[in-house]
Amino acid sequence: MGTSGAYFRLARAGWIMVREGVIAALPGDQLWGLPKLGWRLGRLFSRRRSSSLGRSERFSKAVTRLGPSYVKLGQFLATRPDVVGSEIANDLAKLQDRMPTFPREQAVAAIEGSLGRTVDDLYVHLGDPVAAASIAQVHPAQVAKDGELRKMAVKVIRPGVRRRFFQDLESYFLAARQMERFVPATRRLRPVQVAEILEQTTKIEMDLRLEAAALSEIGENTAADPGFRVPAVDWERTGRDVLTLEWIDGIKMSDTEGLRLAGHDLNVLAATLIQSFLRHTLRDGFFHADMHPGNLFVEADGTIVAVDFGITGRLGKKERRFLAEILYGFIVRDYRRVADVHFEAGYVPRKHDPASFAQAIRAIGEPIHGQPAETISMAKLLTLLFEVTELFDMEARPELVMLQKTMVVVEGVARTLDPAFNMWKTAEPVVGGWIRDNLGPKGLLIDARDGVNALVALARQAPELAERTERLTREIDLMAERGLRFDEETAKKIGKAEARGTRWGRVALWVGALALVWIAWQVT
Repeated sequence: MGTSGAYFRLARAGWIMVREGVIAALPGDQLWGLPKLGWRLGRLFSRRRSSSLGRSERFSKAVTRLGPSYVKLGQFLATRPDVVGSEIANDLAKLQDRMPTFPREQAVAAIEGSLGRTVDDLYVHLGDPVAAASIAQVHPAQVAKDGELRKMAVKVIRPGVRRRFFQDLESYFLAARQMERFVPATRRLRPVQVAEILEQTTKIEMDLRLEAAALSEIGENTAADPGFRVPAVDWERTGRDVLTLEWIDGIKMSDTEGLRLAGHDLNVLAATLIQSFLRHTLRDGFFHADMHPGNLFVEADGTIVAVDFGITGRLGKKERRFLAEILYGFIVRDYRRVADVHFEAGYVPRKHDPASFAQAIRAIGEPIHGQPAETISMAKLLTLLFEVTELFDMEARPELVMLQKTMVVVEGVARTLDPAFNMWKTAEPVVGGWIRDNLGPKGLLIDARDGVNALVALARQAPELAERTERLTREIDLMAERGLRFDEETAKKIGKAEARGTRWGRVALWVGALALVWIAWQVT
């Protein structure tokens, strides 16, 4: 019943998207064939009142009706402009993850079930919820530590959200497989892999111990950084369904007037935010991937505090070098070096000509030279770069796209604080320092050390590798001599699997047909 249920849920989601005018709001003038027909039908069956709403408002109404898992889907796709396009990604980024609160009694049951202790034993006081999102809600609390009361924030998972999400996830995978099968142009974007990444990231986000671990790791990474920190985690009161951490008293970074009235230097805050993000990205390879203004607070002393680490991103050493060399190449106008970096990293297939690729990159880089530095957006530059790479069959790199999307948000926050913000001048100390340390003599020594360590590790595994090689050689010889054979039990299982697949394929077709009949009946 999993497949049939996925078809019904997908049909329901499609119908809600049609009725709320989402399909009608999508750009469809350039479509043809069945997609064009579907777009026209979507416009025909949308509610009349939806025509007065903007596209982002239509998205918001649709996902609110569809439930928490679709809010997370929208937020996730907002980080993937390579999949949905820049315009749609910007609309999805405006989705407000605000849901009704659930009763305090359910939160108490979740806390006690997760930690195995009573709420009265854990907290001196646990207040009513003050904010609720698609996955969890937050309660203020007090705990007794070192003879004093401390105010804490308690994040509790929404009851039933895991079961609902994994039911809807079946529909996401179904849609992704159909896209790959019937729309060849989407295969480059790997829709099934996108669904797998969504599954993995949401699993992590729904285990609050992992968010606590992210907070702890970034806290250690940034302990000596000026002007930036994260809340401290109370591990004693943290489990799979509950996260207890330090309560932050500060002004949200979205409140620029409040920051100004409190006496904060907005230009300094903008510079601190960008430099902190670049340190996390280049130095640590681990960054907060949801740094919108609502997740950033400014304390009385001007320290920026980031919260809500449910979505994070990681970059390996190769990706960090790739990013730094690209930025440096654009700064010094060495477009051939930028092109070579793409080929060295294996991002662009070798069948393409590096000189032609360098020419395409020059078309991006040259227009920015001669402009005032404060008008040049690093995030916009990366967006244009990824658009050009599509012409050269560069496959989507989820980690780089997430970085680019986060940089768009962070740079936007900085420019809200300081409209004349000079991104390049501010970034130079961090980017230049990383390049000097990692691509200069010091970097060569580090690479040499890592190479020696890798050789030592390989040498230690030599006896085991030799044994495996010998065993594999014997098995290949036997296979060549006797052929590939299945035992009787394996042959029976293969036959049953084939029969089951055919049977459920027929069932799925009938379910799809019945879903269409149901929709047509609802319309009439």
